[in-house]
Amino acid sequence: MDSGSGQPAPRKRADARRNEATLLDAAASTFITSGVDAPVRDIAARAGVGVGTIYRHFPTRADLIVAVYRHQVEACAEAGPTLLATSGTPHAALAQWINLFVDFLVTKHGLAEALQSDNAAFETLHAYFLDRLVPACAQLLAAAAAAGEIRADVSAFDLLRGVGNLCIGAAEPRYDARRMVGLLVAGLRLR
Repeated sequence: MDSGSGQPAPRKRADARRNEATLLDAAASTFITSGVDAPVRDIAARAGVGVGTIYRHFPTRADLIVAVYRHQVEACAEAGPTLLATSGTPHAALAQWINLFVDFLVTKHGLAEALQSDNAAFETLHAYFLDRLVPACAQLLAAAAAAGEIRADVSAFDLLRGVGNLCIGAAEPRYDARRMVGLLVAGLRLR
């Protein structure tokens, strides 16, 4: 929907969507290395565009952060069915998807602070995150449970919350969040 009129937003051309995805990927990479307060000129350089191009698409930093966040949530959500179709087992698909989710979580330098700000642009992101990722995780859990690979009494919300909590200490050099999450996922298996 268009933010002002309540009307459906016009569909972008395929090349415009690709260009925007390239810009969002460049911003995400820059945020990983430098945090969400990275200079826009660094993002522009990584994307191979001028600073004006970024501001034309995303007039404020908040607009850019929200777009990157949504772009990455979409990529994670869309990976679920693909992994389920291409992995050897549903449990393998779940484990690979959880790794993508961990990547998403541990690379959010400064995003948590930004989301806690009073900027209205960030208000709906948590609900969006849950609306897109809980069903993707639930589909993978259900497939692995139906295949008899994992216990069936784990909810997607609980698993995502557990993974999220295990990723909180990821900035600590001696802490290996991926190893801890791997232990959690292995613990889902039926013996």
